[in-house]
Amino acid sequence: MSTRPSPRTLTVQCSRRLSPSMIRITLGGDELRDFPTGFAGGYIKLILSPPTATSKAVIRTYTIRHQRSDAIDVDFALHGGEAAGPATRWALSAMPGDTVLVGGPGLPKPLPEGRDFYLVAGDMTALPAICVNLSALAANARGLAVIEIQDEADRPDIIAPEGVQIRWLINPEPGRHPDLLVEALRSIGQPEGKIAAWAACEFTSMRKLRDYLRGQMGLGGDDLYISSYWKHGLIEDEHKEIKRADADAQPVS
Repeated sequence: MSTRPSPRTLTVQCSRRLSPSMIRITLGGDELRDFPTGFAGGYIKLILSPPTATSKAVIRTYTIRHQRSDAIDVDFALHGGEAAGPATRWALSAMPGDTVLVGGPGLPKPLPEGRDFYLVAGDMTALPAICVNLSALAANARGLAVIEIQDEADRPDIIAPEGVQIRWLINPEPGRHPDLLVEALRSIGQPEGKIAAWAACEFTSMRKLRDYLRGQMGLGGDDLYISSYWKHGLIEDEHKEIKRADADAQPVS
């Protein structure tokens, strides 16, 4: 039998514009009381509209940026133009008192402990998880995080060890320059010692990173987490299909 919890109805407590390309929605309500603890950096499923006789449910996946006993914060990257979807539209129009059906949570994907050097790469959809993961590293950790943002003003304050360099890459056209992240990692060469890498971004960018991190650097197992969070030009259901097919085509590590 499945142990997946039933979706819960949460209430919008407040909405805050963090930057030109990011908005934070704080969710709370009575049904958050039994929400499991320790899921910052994990994910939830926003059920933006239920299924009907003629259409599937509209569901989008987002990271829990902060978790408190009475609220969770969810940050939305605001891709404009043709990349704007139902979650962006919902986040922009959400008002205190609005409700949304929420599934999950899913487990976080933290960086492993005890590595000599950490490589982190992601775009704005991964920024919430990156912030959680960097803040959880040991104080003496060393590494490089390359983060693609849409505007210089999108740079948040990140808590990270002094030994972790953060390099910002400006791309006002998300999904259209898939070499940015991998080239930034290539530029530092092969770090010394035992390496762990964490990467999440647009699908085409993810595949380029995977070719480098797995194929050229030889990372795998607990030393590598890599995922695509979206694909330029596709809705989430379509992205899931190609993501599944891509995963099935990969050799078993």
